[in-house]
Amino acid sequence: MRVCTLLPSATEVAFALGLGDAVVAVSHECDFPPAARGKPVAVRGRIDSENATSREIDEAVKRHRVRSEGLYSLDVELLQRLNPDVILTQGLCDVCAVGYDDVMAAAGTLRPPARVLSLSPNSLGEVLRDIRRVGNATGTGARAETLTRSLEERVERVAETARERVSRPRVACLEWLDPLYSAGHWVPEMVELAGGEDVLAVKHKPSARVSLEDVVAAAPEVLVLMPCGFDRERTLREWELLKDLPAWREIPAVARGRVFAVDGAKYFNRPGPRLVDGLEILAGFIQGAAA
Repeated sequence: MRVCTLLPSATEVAFALGLGDAVVAVSHECDFPPAARGKPVAVRGRIDSENATSREIDEAVKRHRVRSEGLYSLDVELLQRLNPDVILTQGLCDVCAVGYDDVMAAAGTLRPPARVLSLSPNSLGEVLRDIRRVGNATGTGARAETLTRSLEERVERVAETARERVSRPRVACLEWLDPLYSAGHWVPEMVELAGGEDVLAVKHKPSARVSLEDVVAAAPEVLVLMPCGFDRERTLREWELLKDLPAWREIPAVARGRVFAVDGAKYFNRPGPRLVDGLEILAGFIQGAAA
């Protein structure tokens, strides 16, 4: 079995299922577990996100979309040399990974053609479903079932504790800071499970652009900063763009010292097993505010 994983969450799932040795190629963003960094890279980004500001990244994404240009390049020759049996990709977000059509075209050049498994969850339940799908496609179904049951038990423990709380704090999660975007898909569900009320986003819907005025009007009591793809240190640097604005200081969460910068890449942006770690982190913020 040879597996190519073209996005970080798929790589995390594959390694969690004991497929580390079977993974023959990854994307340039696949950094967990550490062993993934030593794999051949089949996908590279066309935007220098390490050295660009959030505003510059956003503008570059828009330019590529206007020109109908992909944000990622796929090394088809590498795939042909490695000849994977299974390719794990996604069709959820063209900002997050190489386009699905490009992957299908590349898979068709292999002999025999590789099986392409697209992981495009919008909810925690669908994330767990996709872990089972990967297990079934790679002969690790039993491991996938054990892993998902463990994750489900952790989710239920958080939810059970939240149900014991009387109040549900108002919560806002921001997935980008310049411009501002609310965090969508599974994040509002995580907020609800952790005992809060998401006042900016809708469960299982895509992330959406919001204004600072929208955030102020929503009056969140807990504010979580989780820019997509950024670690906590980068998030703290981005926060400097906002924290001295007069309107920013009007937000209840800011006034009460309940603004939290997190590692979005590890715990909130990637639909893999570590989302449950993110849920437990959120519960600490939210249930602490409800105490």
